Amino acid sequence: RRTFAPMSNTGTPESFEQLRRTFTNYAVERELGSGGMATVYLAHDRKHDRKVAIKVLHAELAAMLGADRFLQEIKLTANLQHPHILGLIDSGVLGDDAMELAGRPYYVMPFIEGESLRQRLEREQQLPVADAVRIVTEIASALDYAHRHGVIHRDIKPENILLHDNSAIVADFGIALAVTEAGGARMTQTGLSLGTPAYMSPEQAMGARVITARSDVYSLGAVLYELLAGEPPFTGPTVQAVVARVMTEEPRSLTGQRRTVPRHVSAAVSRVLEKLPADRFESALAFAEALNDPTFAGNAESVATAFPAAAHDRRMLYAASALAALFLATTLWAWNRAAPPKQVVRSTLSLDSAEGIALGAPWWDRLAIAPDGAHLAFIGQTDGQVFIRPRNQLRATPIPGSQGAETPFFSPDGAHIGFLSEGHVYIASINGGPPVAVSDTLTGVAGASWGRDGFIYVDGQGSLPLLRVEAKPGATPKWFTTLDTATGEMDHTWPDVLPNGKGVLFTIVFRDKRGANGGTSSAIGVADIPSGKHRILINGAIHARYAASGHLVYVTPGKTLMAVPFDQNSMKITGEPFALADRMRLGANGAADLAVSQTGTLVYATGGGEGKQELVWVTRDGKEQDVDRNWQGIFFEPALSPDGKRLAVAISTGDVGDVWIRELDRGSNMKLTIQGSANAYPTWTPDGRSITYSSNASSAYDLWTKQADGSAQAVLQLHQTRDLVESEWSPDGKWLVFVTDMGGPGVGDILGIRPGVDTIPVPLVATNFQEFTPTISPDGRWLAYCSNESGQYEIWVVPFPNTGAAKWAVSTHGGTEPRWSHSGRELFFRDGAHNLVAQAVNSGPTFSLGPATVLFPAAGYAELEEAVQYAVSRDDKRFLMVRSAAATTPDRFIVVENWFEELKGKPRK
Repeated sequence: RRTFAPMSNTGTPESFEQLRRTFTNYAVERELGSGGMATVYLAHDRKHDRKVAIKVLHAELAAMLGADRFLQEIKLTANLQHPHILGLIDSGVLGDDAMELAGRPYYVMPFIEGESLRQRLEREQQLPVADAVRIVTEIASALDYAHRHGVIHRDIKPENILLHDNSAIVADFGIALAVTEAGGARMTQTGLSLGTPAYMSPEQAMGARVITARSDVYSLGAVLYELLAGEPPFTGPTVQAVVARVMTEEPRSLTGQRRTVPRHVSAAVSRVLEKLPADRFESALAFAEALNDPTFAGNAESVATAFPAAAHDRRMLYAASALAALFLATTLWAWNRAAPPKQVVRSTLSLDSAEGIALGAPWWDRLAIAPDGAHLAFIGQTDGQVFIRPRNQLRATPIPGSQGAETPFFSPDGAHIGFLSEGHVYIASINGGPPVAVSDTLTGVAGASWGRDGFIYVDGQGSLPLLRVEAKPGATPKWFTTLDTATGEMDHTWPDVLPNGKGVLFTIVFRDKRGANGGTSSAIGVADIPSGKHRILINGAIHARYAASGHLVYVTPGKTLMAVPFDQNSMKITGEPFALADRMRLGANGAADLAVSQTGTLVYATGGGEGKQELVWVTRDGKEQDVDRNWQGIFFEPALSPDGKRLAVAISTGDVGDVWIRELDRGSNMKLTIQGSANAYPTWTPDGRSITYSSNASSAYDLWTKQADGSAQAVLQLHQTRDLVESEWSPDGKWLVFVTDMGGPGVGDILGIRPGVDTIPVPLVATNFQEFTPTISPDGRWLAYCSNESGQYEIWVVPFPNTGAAKWAVSTHGGTEPRWSHSGRELFFRDGAHNLVAQAVNSGPTFSLGPATVLFPAAGYAELEEAVQYAVSRDDKRFLMVRSAAATTPDRFIVVENWFEELKGKPRK
């Protein structure tokens, strides 16, 4: 069968297993990344009980260097012991046990928790001057030490600088060669040149036989220039263009680009970037001293002013040598060698039957892929656990305690998995351990994204804007975006943080005339970090994801997967969109199984895509009985008539929602609502003759009442300035209780009105918290509801209508969707573990609680925090539940490896 397996420089999954077996002192856990020279693995040092990083050289580099010579020369770097140098622990050559990797040199380094200087640059673009100078001073100290011990790095760049506890550590001295005449000769003979064009000194770019310490100092100056200016001193569209500028042009003054850069810092950088090594600082230490000496004036400008002819001759010399250097540059293996295109491979993801992916899932996403593509996360179908599957393995491992999870997402480093559940944001290590609650209020299910700034951007519960919460236990979420109600915005969903940290992509849902039949429509927007101000990028689109190839990937309401060129720095569309695939699987609320790794692996699902559901009776012991398998749709808020013979239920069809009536014994259906585009939250009048429901027939969401047989026009029951939902009549018909829509912060209150008596609604439970799903006991004396006032959703009971007289907490470990039994002796609800619970109550002269009984696991049935998704039979022995129906077209999970190669031929503008 086709499986989800890695496609990297290490070869096949078998080669990874061979690599693991070849080490006895180290337990290789996973691949951390792969660069132009080596692949890095995370491993556990068994002897010293610590994490280490193992670098295995690529085959071509190993062949050029020769394993024996590499090991001989690496000994010179093994003795480098400095607080700002990543040390060398061990080295060797892989033996035959590794088979495909046999003969490749490797070396072992400490594993550093933190980020690279490149990652910080991508997040911040430019660093504070003090931070930049301090970091470069620490690097200069490391280089000065290495140079005094005869070792030149040759590849100083932001990628090779690690930041640990805010301190700089220089990595990859393990590949640096000793500065000896023989070493230089050997490099020339092999044609090998370490270095990256934007940071290489002119002499290194020209392939000079002898490279001195001043070349490293030049590279360090180029790094500081980028830290302060936001880009290296010389850039260009091609390697040749960069090399030409390095040797013929002068860099722009730092103070001219950023006025806050002190003159002595700018002067020191100008001097260190001189073309001739003799005109630069004699050492890294001297460069660092100049950076920290406010009296340093430099001499870069004085040389050109005092000796204009010499400066002119020097520029002519560079120009004359440029052609020769460009010719030589085309032969440099390290950075000018044309890499063969990687093969684009498509396959179908298969999963073991014991860990199959959740079926249906109409409201939330089911899978995610790690940024480095090394792991896949998905929601299992049995109890909704999060499963983590390494790409080099056939089996997945569940995250303990993650039952009932929705919408998984990875941390930027891929070491943690996050997921949403019952208004909570959870995070857990992919290597095991219980999930930790980050936030337990306000969050919904329609998407979350973990930014490199340490914050999680998440869907707000119900019709709310996006939230921003720090990725740590017990953090307090804050509003990130704001709904632009003037343009009809009603929801912000499916966030995706841009890698550079400048903004967040998300879906905007509109309640206006844009959609079919006057319903909803959607667009892709981008919000600025940290202000949260947003603008529209693409109309008629949902579920955008950023691809590191410089594209946005998104889905149309017509289920077509699209891509469009996008610049994350300007946060603007830069080209025309084009189609990638059709028949995408779409669920309600804009859910789409779509993920793309930064390394170019695309994963998406096709299939029935409707997220269709069906109704089913479930007994108290969990046994199921179909209502009608031929009757499918997206069902909401089922409500049984007082005699239990008829069902009122809201059914969503695309942009439209209507209330339907079904005769349960005869199996006939009738659409009750004919006005408005959104009709929902049906409830029966006590006499069983009419239905009260929420509708936008008059633009706002008001309460309407209509006879259940459809024999008369609907009558406006109640209009308010706020949207009204979730109504319920008291058993005597004197009170109509309802909820103000949770479409913004601070709303979601329970109000009541006595038709014909009250002129304005009476607040029943109205606080700064969210209260919803009110339900009145059969004797009319008690009101049960759900609230997040304790920090999580729980069930509460108050006297009715004198709700302020007393209060009882019914649930203590999470509770939603309360419903009274017809006998009045039980209160049903879902607990935090997604079980349906029967709570015994005594509703005599005083209210009291008896024992609670778990009836059956309910994670497999549709649930909503803000609406009750089940109904209770008249004899209290059965429950009418909503479950996902088997799709007419089975879901197919498509994996596209090396997908970025396919985009190279697409027009960018």
